Amino acid sequence: MSASSTSSSSLRSPLGRARGLGSAKDGLHHWWMQRLTSIALIPLSIWFVSALISLRDADWETYALWVSSPFHATMMVLFIGVGLHHAQAGMQVVLEDYVSSHGTRVFSVIAVKLICYALAALSIVSVVLVALGV
Repeated sequence: MSASSTSSSSLRSPLGRARGLGSAKDGLHHWWMQRLTSIALIPLSIWFVSALISLRDADWETYALWVSSPFHATMMVLFIGVGLHHAQAGMQVVLEDYVSSHGTRVFSVIAVKLICYALAALSIVSVVLVALGV
C-alpha cells in the first residue's frame, strides 16, 4: 500500500471504509438553508401578522385591492415560498433522523417535497390571480 492511500484511508471512520461511504456532504448546506430561511421568515412573519391585523375586518374587495399592490403581492409570494421551503427542509431533517427504514424515509422525503411544491405553486398562482383581479 502506498503512503498516500494509507494516509487518506486512515482519515475515514472504520464504518466509512467498510461501506465505501463517507460524509454525504449535504448536511452543511441543509443546515445553512434552514438558518437562512429562519432569518428571512422573521421580517416576513412580522409583515404577515401586521397585515392580518390590519385586514381583520376587511371585506373581499379591500383585500383584493390590498394584494394588488406590487409590494404586498411580492411579500406574500416571498412569505409563502420561504415558509414552505423552510417547512420542507425541517420535515426532511426530521424524517432523515427518525425514520429508520430507507425506503419509507426516501418515499416520505419525496412526498413532503412534492406536497410543499404543490402548495407553493397553488398559493403563488392564487396570489397572482387575486393581485391581477382575475
